Amino acid sequence: MNILLVGEYSLLHNSLKSALIELGHNVTLIGNSNGYRSYPVDYDHEAKFLTKKIFIIPRKIFFRLFKFELLGIEYGIRFYLHLSKLKNFDVVQFVNEAPIKTSKSLEYFFIRKIFNSNKKCFVLSAGIDYLTLKFYMENKNYKSLMIPFFQNPKLKEHLQFFDYFSKDHIKIHNFITTNFNGLIPTDFDYVEANRNSPIYKGFIPYPVNIKKLKFEKLFIENKIVIFLGIGRYSYHQKGIIYFEKALELIKKKYAERVEIIIVNTIPYPEYINLYNKSHILLDQCTSRDQGYNALEAMAKGKVVFTGAETEFTQYYNLSERVCVNAIPNVDYLVNELSFLIENPQEIVAMGIRARSFVEKEHDYIKIAQKYLKIWENN
Repeated sequence: MNILLVGEYSLLHNSLKSALIELGHNVTLIGNSNGYRSYPVDYDHEAKFLTKKIFIIPRKIFFRLFKFELLGIEYGIRFYLHLSKLKNFDVVQFVNEAPIKTSKSLEYFFIRKIFNSNKKCFVLSAGIDYLTLKFYMENKNYKSLMIPFFQNPKLKEHLQFFDYFSKDHIKIHNFITTNFNGLIPTDFDYVEANRNSPIYKGFIPYPVNIKKLKFEKLFIENKIVIFLGIGRYSYHQKGIIYFEKALELIKKKYAERVEIIIVNTIPYPEYINLYNKSHILLDQCTSRDQGYNALEAMAKGKVVFTGAETEFTQYYNLSERVCVNAIPNVDYLVNELSFLIENPQEIVAMGIRARSFVEKEHDYIKIAQKYLKIWENN
């Protein structure tokens, strides 16, 4: 098959692309390279002109006045230049309802254009979209990335999700729901919110390219190394502040037994190199399942603080922990970290279980075959 993947989140589509190519398919990936993360794509519509220093202040002023990021216009223009090459594919899969990150009117135009120029279209729920945001807002006690904002309304100015409730976006959502062949959630943060969609086709876990991730059994000689990577755009929604407060207490409590590494908004390859020396990685405490970054660390044998709620453990029939279910509660996080510091043998054991879990449940070839089955049957 000829397959077009539109948009990229955390190497999800890159990993899927690698597997599909190994299985004999032709795959093209278009997306922006996600700024500092520098994700590889075949056709790049990353903004390059408006990211120059001279435009930073005008962009901020424009955003405050009109609540629209000017980069979106450049994303749209650059995407348009590739449009003639995005035709006659057997399957098109969008990473999100708004994968191009341009204005809603242009987003709608591009999605319709691609839909009309190709055979089948599918969309992932791999982040906030209309149904997911609606579900979170209606279920405020449900563990989600909205929890920090519900707990502290002053953070509202940092929210950038509510354009999914705009009339222009609902128009996009309705077009997708009416015309696309399927909707696929990628983890348990999105399943409950989307299961009643008329085009819901079931959950498929993230694909992880195990071949690229070397497993090394954890060895603790002196200090236990704890790593926290911060992204400026996801600081609040991942509940990073809870990790920061917990680490302050851990540093005082175990000053001679731990080394803490904290990095902020750095390129993806540099991020990976820095966390390679860690034993414990703090990912997020507002999720129900693991995202790609957590899975990648688990594949390397790290102990990861991330989402592992009941539906996750039940679905995979887990009797032992493969990661630590993190929640937005400082005392809880301190207790969990303290247990591991005082029981280093559990760090080693959980790291081994983490690798085995990713090999069994997230192998990119097996996951690609699940996508192919849905694409072929719908």
